[in-house]
Amino acid sequence: MLFLVGTFGLSFPVFISTMAVNVFHAEARRFGLLSSIMAIGTVSGALLAAGRNKPKFGSLLLGCGVFEIGCVLAAFSPGYWWFAAALTVTGAGALTFMTAANSMIQLSTEPTMRGRVVSIGVGVALVGTAMGAPIVGWVANHFGSRWSLSIGAVSAFLAALVAARMTAICN
Repeated sequence: MLFLVGTFGLSFPVFISTMAVNVFHAEARRFGLLSSIMAIGTVSGALLAAGRNKPKFGSLLLGCGVFEIGCVLAAFSPGYWWFAAALTVTGAGALTFMTAANSMIQLSTEPTMRGRVVSIGVGVALVGTAMGAPIVGWVANHFGSRWSLSIGAVSAFLAALVAARMTAICN
């Protein structure tokens, strides 16, 4: 799940910049504003995550679902401000997912192995994002910015299917 979302969904610099420049013809100031507006969503996601006692697969499912909805809304946004609003949803979903994933990795690992397993998880997310950004950028360049956001939505949908399956198995 972390690989799917990290590789194809967390390429926010690609998504935001290509939408701002190619779709909404925005200048640097308005691009920066979009990044700041997305930060509002991530802070909201962090505050929601902080209120949970212990994350479960349902938290991963919720994070993937909200992230997917945010990406779909962003991909189909008819205007700059609709896109900005969709970014808050996307940011909240991304942070909910990432917090739940990191917490579950830490809480489900033996203390003697925790550092190694967490480093693998972080490596999967960071390397995945570094591998996915050129792919998402290529899609944006050849098929359009909205299609690159659709890849993020599909990756979250596939990760949500994994979470739903694991929730059914664990319950």
